[in-house]
Amino acid sequence: MCALTAGRRGRRVLLLEHGAQAGAKILISGGGRCNFTNIGTAPDRFFSANPHFCKSALSGYTPADFLAMVEKHNIAWHEKTLGQLFCDGSAKQIVAMLLDECAAAGVEIRTGVNIREVTRADCFRVETDGGYFESETVVLATGGLSIPKMRATGLSHEIARRFGLPLTEIRPGLVPLTLAPELLGRTQPISGVSLPVIAAIGRKSFREAMLFTHRGLSGPAILQISSAWRDGSAATIDLLPDHKADFLIARKRARPKASVRTLLHEVMPQRAADLFAPEATAADTPDKTLLALGASLKAWTVTPSGTEGYAKAEVTLGGIDTGGLSSRTMESKKIPGLFAIGEAVDVTGWLGGYNFQWAWASGHSAGLAA
Repeated sequence: MCALTAGRRGRRVLLLEHGAQAGAKILISGGGRCNFTNIGTAPDRFFSANPHFCKSALSGYTPADFLAMVEKHNIAWHEKTLGQLFCDGSAKQIVAMLLDECAAAGVEIRTGVNIREVTRADCFRVETDGGYFESETVVLATGGLSIPKMRATGLSHEIARRFGLPLTEIRPGLVPLTLAPELLGRTQPISGVSLPVIAAIGRKSFREAMLFTHRGLSGPAILQISSAWRDGSAATIDLLPDHKADFLIARKRARPKASVRTLLHEVMPQRAADLFAPEATAADTPDKTLLALGASLKAWTVTPSGTEGYAKAEVTLGGIDTGGLSSRTMESKKIPGLFAIGEAVDVTGWLGGYNFQWAWASGHSAGLAA
C-alpha cells in the first residue's frame, strides 16, 4: 500500500521482500479468503500506548477507500458478522490486486532479498545478500514476530533500535490463553467444545465464541481479550450471556424432576453442562444453590498461566513507540526520511479485519509523505 501510493506520486520505489512472494500473510488470512477490512473501524478498536495516534491515518484512508479498490478490480466480497468484509473467492485476489496496482505505479518488487544492515550517512544505505541500495527514504513495513513459520522476524524493531527509536513492550496478541495444570485438569475433558460468551478483562469485553482446548482457552472471544491480558491478571467469562443468574430456579419450578445438568444442557453444550453442574435433580437442589451456580456461570473467573506465544499469535502487540513518529506521515521525528508502518508500530487492532485496515491506512499515510 505504501509502495503503490508513493509510486502514484511519481516516486521511484523499490520494495524489498525477504520471502519468496509478496503478501504471504495476506494469503493465509481469513481462512484463505482474506478479512481485508472492517466497516466498524474506529480508533477505539485499537490497542496502543497512545490511543489517539491512529486517528489521523484511519481518517485519511477508510474501509470505503479500500473497498473502492476491491470493486475497481471486480473482486466479489461479502460481509460476515461484526462488520468483517471477506473475498467471496480467494485471498489471492487481494494480493494480485495490490501487485497490479504496484505495477501500474511503476513500483519495482524484489523477493527473496534478505536485509543485512541499514545505515545512514548522506542517505540511507540498505545492505542485502544481493548487494546494496541507497535512498533518501526507508520505510519499515516488515511486521512483527507473530507466525514465525512464515519467516516473521523482529527486523523493524532491530533497525529502530539501531537508529535510537524507542520501543514499547512487545508481546503476542490475538493469541490463545493457557491454563495452569490444576484448572486444565478440569477443562481438558471438554476440549473442542465451543460456546458463546462475554469475556472481560478490566474495561475491555468481547461477546463472541470461546473454545476449550487441550492447553486452555481459544476462540474469537479469547483471542480478542488476550490483547488486554497481562501476566497474573484474571479474566471474567460470562458462560451464559443470554440468561440471568436465577434462570435455573425458574426452570426447576417448571421441571422439578429434571437433573440440574439436563436443565443446564438446554442452554449450553452437554459436555460443558456436565462439567459445571451437579448430578442432583433440580427438586433436590436448594434455590440458593441454583442461584449460586447461575452466578458462577455468569462470572467464571480464570487466571491464565500464559499464552501460546508468537507461533499461534495473529499479531504482535507493541512495537516502535508512536511518540517518536508523526501521526500524520508515520515519519520518525528524530531521523528524517525513516518511516515505520503497520504491525511494526505500537498500534494493534481487534480481531476481524482491523489490523489490515491499519496496514492500508498507515501505508497510505507514509506513501503520501515519503
